Amino acid sequence: MKQVYLKYGKEESLLRFHPWIFSGAIHHKDESVIDGDTVRVLTGKGDFIAIGHYQEGSIAVRVLSFDDTELDDAFWTARLQSALSMRIAIGIADNPHNNTYRLVHGEGDNLPGLIIDVYGKTAVMQAHSIGMHQSRQQIAEALVRVMGSRLENIYYKSETTLPFMELENGFLYGGSDDSIAVENGLRFYVDWLRGQKTGFFVDQRDNRSLLERYAKGKRVLNMFCYTGGFSFYAMRGGARLVHSVDSSEKAIELTRRNVELNFPGDERHEAFCEDAFKFLEGTKSLTQQGETGRGPYDLIILDPPAFAKHRGALHNALKGYTRLNNKAFETIAPGGILFTFSCSQVVTKDHFRNAVFTAAAQARRKVRILHQLHQPADHPVNIYHPEGEYLKGLVLYVE
Repeated sequence: MKQVYLKYGKEESLLRFHPWIFSGAIHHKDESVIDGDTVRVLTGKGDFIAIGHYQEGSIAVRVLSFDDTELDDAFWTARLQSALSMRIAIGIADNPHNNTYRLVHGEGDNLPGLIIDVYGKTAVMQAHSIGMHQSRQQIAEALVRVMGSRLENIYYKSETTLPFMELENGFLYGGSDDSIAVENGLRFYVDWLRGQKTGFFVDQRDNRSLLERYAKGKRVLNMFCYTGGFSFYAMRGGARLVHSVDSSEKAIELTRRNVELNFPGDERHEAFCEDAFKFLEGTKSLTQQGETGRGPYDLIILDPPAFAKHRGALHNALKGYTRLNNKAFETIAPGGILFTFSCSQVVTKDHFRNAVFTAAAQARRKVRILHQLHQPADHPVNIYHPEGEYLKGLVLYVE
């Protein structure tokens, strides 16, 4: 196996089992090492310390094992079996009311660079590193062994996560186009062919359930609705009306289909293809004029895409979160409830809370925190990799 050599003293984070090796920690590597290679990592003293996938960039090695082992069929099978066993233990997998969950969450499952989401009988696999891309077939074969009769299809979707490579999305196993999945008893279409991420935002399952408990009798606004997850939970919770907003016409069409799938002919729901800031500004104006076609809303969900994907974008992202939440505070009715989120990994909980606090102060609203939200249990955080805690949310009561 090819080898990478660390600078003297740069193994300290690995002794704490952190799964990333940054390029600045590397002294040199074998001349034959190329992107995607599996490499043994040696300390400055020449001692073995880890095995992982090499790739040029800031994160040079993603560690897959701290044992000197082969990444063979037995390795992949054991890691996937461990991931499945945990999901069964916490009641998410093999649940008759829920066949939608994340089976592999990168570093959280000791498989950095790999995401696998399960929708019914289909697993959608996504690689975030060249090494995982090159291992895709071996992983798929291990996945079939581990999942057994639970699985009929494996769809590989990495065009957007590895845009610098020439690759095509497609089935590695099976080929069914049955795209209806079940989450907590609600059905929805999954667009794993053209949709964002793996086709649905599985990480909001618990937070959608919480919203359902607050929805009865309320006028609900679901911003950045994507495929309408929060919207149909609100409807099952007894919302008086639900408005879904997204700038993507494809997302709005899928939202309408999902609402119709669960609540056929229900006139409480209306969807708008519009920019979020423009919609909120328009709602504020109509409310001030006494027109009630839009708002005031008693319950608002703000679940935007990541405003910052790297540290250089952090300042502008925080300004964006402040501005967005300010618009919501100006729009929400007295006694309203705001669910607000950030899925930007580089935005910490303190960063996000400060942005929301600033927005509340600017809008001169009295605000109380009801809940502090995070990602669900099938998106585990490796205790040695705190960066994996990416989803932050607040539920706020607004006087």
